Amino acid sequence: MRSLLFAPGASAKMMAKAMAGEADVVILDLEDSVAPDAKPAARITVAAALSEQRRPEQKLYVRVNPLDGGWCADDLAAIMPARPDGIMLPKPEGPQDVERLSQQLTALEGAADAGRTRIIAICSETAAGTLSLAAQSWRHPRLAGLLWGAEDLAAAIGSSGNRDADGRYTAPFQLARNLCLFAARAAGVVPIDAVYTDIRNPDGLAAEATGARRDGFSAKAAIHPAQVAVINAAFSYTEAEITWARRVVEVLKDGAIGAAQLDGQMVDVPHLLQARRILAG
Repeated sequence: MRSLLFAPGASAKMMAKAMAGEADVVILDLEDSVAPDAKPAARITVAAALSEQRRPEQKLYVRVNPLDGGWCADDLAAIMPARPDGIMLPKPEGPQDVERLSQQLTALEGAADAGRTRIIAICSETAAGTLSLAAQSWRHPRLAGLLWGAEDLAAAIGSSGNRDADGRYTAPFQLARNLCLFAARAAGVVPIDAVYTDIRNPDGLAAEATGARRDGFSAKAAIHPAQVAVINAAFSYTEAEITWARRVVEVLKDGAIGAAQLDGQMVDVPHLLQARRILAG
């Protein structure tokens, strides 16, 4: 999982375009991109899209509405018969909401599909959810990833903006980003960087995606199909990195020895773990 592309659930054309592209995960959206009076029709459109032919390696998730907003139960009832690969949960107040959603999925899956539907939580859209990243474990059998988001968090905490004059995230949003990374790694799931909203600035996107990968994120969300190639490139290992990883595994005898020298540098267990992660792809 490198790229996650949002597609409006009210538009069959835009969902088809997203699914025809190279995004590893397509998020068919029933939340922010769909007006309240359009949600019933969008559920039908999303369920139909889930039944379309897709690339075998591509996953289809549905972003439902928040658990307590009045629409989520109808979202799940409409789309679960079409067997999405997963559900994206917006605005959770903490890991307890992952369990609440899991219970609803269990009731809808049936015995043959029990436990198959995964969950990606947008973990920083509320103040309580953001704080819980440091206070509680988010580990859950269904959880596949944690995505942090800056736009809804700005509204939640009363911020007038989330970036400074140089385009860098300000301190509260850096904190949310970092907590998402640590919580995801602690839970053993994919840490996913937030969307980059300036769709006309591919260089800015590339720089942010490269920085996210450097810091430990494994994927990034996208809001436009043109962003997917940039994100996939940023989160794909280079031949040089793969070669380095193979050499680390070889020189450390895949863990049989604790430390060794490689090109004049000491490598040990942390480097071996990093090398294994690279080779696992």
